[in-house]
Amino acid sequence: MTERQLWERYQKHLCGVESVGLTLDVSRMNFTDDFLARMRGPLDKAFDAMEALEKGAIANPDEKRRVGHYWLRAPELAPEPALTKDIQDTVAAINAFAGDVHAGRVKPPGATRFTRVLLVGIGGSALGPQLVADALGSTADKMQVFFLDNTDPDGMDRVFAQLGDSLRETLAVVISKSGGTKETRNGMVEAERAWKRQGLDFGAHAVAVTGEGSELDRVAKQGKWLRTFPMWDWVGGRTSVLSAVGLLPARLQGLDTDGMLAGARDMDVATRVRDGVRNPAALLALMWFHAGGGRGQKDMVILPYKDRLLLLSKYLQQLVMESLGKELDVSGAVVNQGIAVYGNKGSTDQHAYVQQLREGVNNFFATFVEVLKDREGESMQVESDITSGDYLLGFLLGTRRALFEKGRESMTITVQDVSARTLGALVALYERAVGLYATLVNINAYHQPGVEAGKKAAGVVLELQRKVLARLRAEPAKAQTAEELARAVGAADEVETVFKVLEHLAANAPAGVRREPGSSRFDARFRAS
Repeated sequence: MTERQLWERYQKHLCGVESVGLTLDVSRMNFTDDFLARMRGPLDKAFDAMEALEKGAIANPDEKRRVGHYWLRAPELAPEPALTKDIQDTVAAINAFAGDVHAGRVKPPGATRFTRVLLVGIGGSALGPQLVADALGSTADKMQVFFLDNTDPDGMDRVFAQLGDSLRETLAVVISKSGGTKETRNGMVEAERAWKRQGLDFGAHAVAVTGEGSELDRVAKQGKWLRTFPMWDWVGGRTSVLSAVGLLPARLQGLDTDGMLAGARDMDVATRVRDGVRNPAALLALMWFHAGGGRGQKDMVILPYKDRLLLLSKYLQQLVMESLGKELDVSGAVVNQGIAVYGNKGSTDQHAYVQQLREGVNNFFATFVEVLKDREGESMQVESDITSGDYLLGFLLGTRRALFEKGRESMTITVQDVSARTLGALVALYERAVGLYATLVNINAYHQPGVEAGKKAAGVVLELQRKVLARLRAEPAKAQTAEELARAVGAADEVETVFKVLEHLAANAPAGVRREPGSSRFDARFRAS
């Protein structure tokens, strides 16, 4: 294809949303001229399913739940007036609470005001807020935001070390729909201990975002926490960033949450258009289908050429992979669907893995994200008539051309800036694309049985650990192998798991398990200090 033909293809297939300043260029995707026409029927079914979802139909049949994250930015579209009121009241309550915190009307005991936020959550309860905080944050923020997003003790220690004595001015926001998510529970318990060590009352510094009547809701009420905000069962974690999950920490940080909601709302309007050529979410879904043959046969590489969008690929990794990575389709047939997602940022990626993208295995399609505005204010010239931002664009266009020359497919999303409106629009764009694609490949995008299976398996391991510890403590001086202990606790087929548990316990002195030097035998005698 000549440069002239590529330009004509660009003009023919460019899809834009003027209200949010976004365009989608798919000219470098190698779909044939009749592909869009052939997909019109399947896409119409996807539009029908999305329309029913937005009107309140059961869109997650496995859990018998509605899917309503689109109502979050257009409450008037919720199927019942009570839902509309709940959404509007929650946004108003978030704004009022954040205003009270900033003004010092809600403040910690012994300090004039809260200056920091510690968000405790995992998965969708952390990834969305992290993306927002990093993309939109600045040194002028009203509060600094920190995250506990894993159950790694050393990771928690690093965050608490950063907070230091400022813990007395820190507001903890604990997020868990059920309250039973163990990683979040562990973070909350560790946070409580950190506050207690400084002689502080955790409840006087804590806010919960959770389901009504959940385990976390009960803990918050018993501990007399400052406030509780709702998580509804019709909002999934990975699509919750425009609920209290993301709006509360962003508002506390001092970010433009109204702009985020407005950007998402405008993108929703554009992506309801029943035309695969003029609807950017539909066009994205069609390109994913084309690239992977409707089977996810190619990976999705997200390459934002902007530091502020570094976490976009991490956020989309969960949104896409948790939504689309399914063993069964909606009829129960085994399909093993999914699209793998990874990415870095430009032009860093050119020094990381573009070598393989250009010359290695052709098992991917790339999405470049271009941001037109370089910075606030004027840029200096690093060469005659050339700025650092000009170089960034040059590297984007150069990398895109280098991939195209080798027959590697890519598309480009162009936005004006990284503003609250833009970020809200990007979130809404990908949420809709995921939903439409799921219908094209006949899967349920809104459940996650594989995640639940992992949680159950972890519970089995921890119960086995309790049995092994009990057995060791019954005869503390008797050294035993993993095989002996596995048989003793009725888990003869789980020797490797027992060994890994013992190995971990022996590396952590407080557990009281010792590994005999130079052997694979363990006992329960405490190490000498």
